[in-house]
Amino acid sequence: MHDIRFIRENPAAFDAGLARRGLAPTSALLLEKDEAARAAIRQSEELQARSNAAAKAIGAAMGKGEKDEAERLKAEVSGIKAELPGLEAKAKELGAEVRDLLAALPNLPVDDVPLGEDETGNVFVSAVGEKRDFSFEPLEHDRLDSALGLDFETAANVAGARFAYLRGGVAKLNRALGQFMLDLHTREFGYEEITPPLMVRDEAVFGTGQLPKFAEDLFRTTDGRWLIPTAEVSLTNMVREKILSEGELPLRLTALTQCFRSEAGSAGRDTRGFIRQHQFEKVELVSITTPDTSDAEHERMTQAAETVLNRLGLHFRRMLLCSGDMGFTARKTYDLEVWLPGQKAYREISSCSNCGDFQARRMNTRFRPEGEKSTRFVHTLNGSGLAVGRTLVAVLENYQQADGSIAVPEVLQPYIGGLTRIHG
Repeated sequence: MHDIRFIRENPAAFDAGLARRGLAPTSALLLEKDEAARAAIRQSEELQARSNAAAKAIGAAMGKGEKDEAERLKAEVSGIKAELPGLEAKAKELGAEVRDLLAALPNLPVDDVPLGEDETGNVFVSAVGEKRDFSFEPLEHDRLDSALGLDFETAANVAGARFAYLRGGVAKLNRALGQFMLDLHTREFGYEEITPPLMVRDEAVFGTGQLPKFAEDLFRTTDGRWLIPTAEVSLTNMVREKILSEGELPLRLTALTQCFRSEAGSAGRDTRGFIRQHQFEKVELVSITTPDTSDAEHERMTQAAETVLNRLGLHFRRMLLCSGDMGFTARKTYDLEVWLPGQKAYREISSCSNCGDFQARRMNTRFRPEGEKSTRFVHTLNGSGLAVGRTLVAVLENYQQADGSIAVPEVLQPYIGGLTRIHG
């Protein structure tokens, strides 16, 4: 959510930020609605003041025996009382229109975010590791021997497209990945492990920016709750409507959860395989910080996600997303893209975003700086640390052997009883 006071004082800068997102200028419409709402509030306050003054004057007129004046004042009060509800309703309606307009606008990119329309405008930052050499033609993960345990056919019969059964060795490998990630983030990077709700209310999904604009991307229960598309929703909303002390910050939270997405905007994309599923597991990282530390926290969070890939021995690159490819709530995002030799392509495996105070305004989450009475909005950050299913795909493709087996990365072996290889 944007600060309407900033827009009043900096309309040109606000419109310039929207232009970098590929959006038309909106400040004039916002300020017109805002001024109308404020005028209606002023009118209602003035009328209420007149009503209070008239009501007080009635008693004085009666005390002086000025019955005609008292009757005139009573008529004035009665007229004001009849007019006030309509004026207050108008102010409320106009205020809601302003809020709805603000709620539909994405966050503004910071200055060092490159200008671009889509993923082609993203900028390479760095690369780690080397692509693996194979003595054979590596296969895509969904072309590997189904006896390894990745079963799409049975899942399609039971649940439809974009679902999978994980069985045997692949199921163990998937579990090992999630546990390894949680252990790394909690032990080495100081994140607190959380087991959060998987279903949330409207205000929670609004707070992190999925509502109202992206409702079609979500699954909703029959009683009106939403299945989380990412644990970012549950974790970030833990501080909703709270005033934190500066000493409590930064808060660093992590969770391994199932996530649920309708993939409404991805028709025809990644219909095969395990890349884009309706139900998948992800280790999420969330940080709540002060404004002056969020940039450093963004780098720290991204490094935590990179460490997972480093320990797994996977080649990847860091990309800085351009203004047209960032998520709705982000003001700056790094994507980590892992190399998949079967696909002969880099694929996103983590996005780490600094949202500034955008989500905090939607959640009304503040902190009180040390020694001050006033409060300020916190900054929120979120990132994948990592998407477990996509990491599983990366391990399967990068560690496949000529005989069809999968070598188990050394860091995962303790999580599956020392097993070094998965056979079909």
